[in-house]
Amino acid sequence: MLRERYERVLESVREAELQAGRTPGEVRLMAVTKTVGEPVVAEAIAAGARLLGENKVQELARKRNALDLTGCELHLIGHLQSNKAAKAVACADMIQSVDSLRVAREISGACLKQGRQMPVLLEVNIGRDPAKFGFLPEETEAALAEIAEFPGLSVRGLMTVPPFSREGPQTRKFFSQMFRLFLDIRGKKMDNIDILSMGMSGDFELAIAEGSNLVRVGSAIFGERSYR
Repeated sequence: MLRERYERVLESVREAELQAGRTPGEVRLMAVTKTVGEPVVAEAIAAGARLLGENKVQELARKRNALDLTGCELHLIGHLQSNKAAKAVACADMIQSVDSLRVAREISGACLKQGRQMPVLLEVNIGRDPAKFGFLPEETEAALAEIAEFPGLSVRGLMTVPPFSREGPQTRKFFSQMFRLFLDIRGKKMDNIDILSMGMSGDFELAIAEGSNLVRVGSAIFGERSYR
């Protein structure tokens, strides 16, 4: 059943690429394993998942230690508390949720101590939601230019979680704004910018239509989950 769900989502990603005139295989599908037990994650890997995303550092570390992740990437996509930066650097293949200069500095310091180079994405609060983390759109370029100089970090692009909306046009507007910001920053050749991470279970087709090349899908693959 899980294999069928994964393959169905992957087929939807490829169809959305086709509809948007994108290069086949350009968009990467991340299986978001938040709250999912290791045996089920192992099923997803057996079904073909090679890009995995975790929201919490402790879950990421546990799965790093418990699973055979040969050929897989494990990304941190949730908010990172600065005091957990060292553990995140030790366990993650990429940190997608760099949402402040302070967090970036902590990651940089941990990279220097551990002898690692960490690819990161900057989280953008595209909807200016006071309840969400991330740089405001007008802050992002300057923050990226500064963070790109931090030793141990390689800024690879941007990620966002737009405000929840049942109206497709509203969500699409935020995705479109993110894509324009991504193109503008990439055009200025600051670091190696090539990833735009946006779109989740309910809106990844819209995100692909508006330029996303990495979608983060949880419930459509693993089913609805309890976060209690």
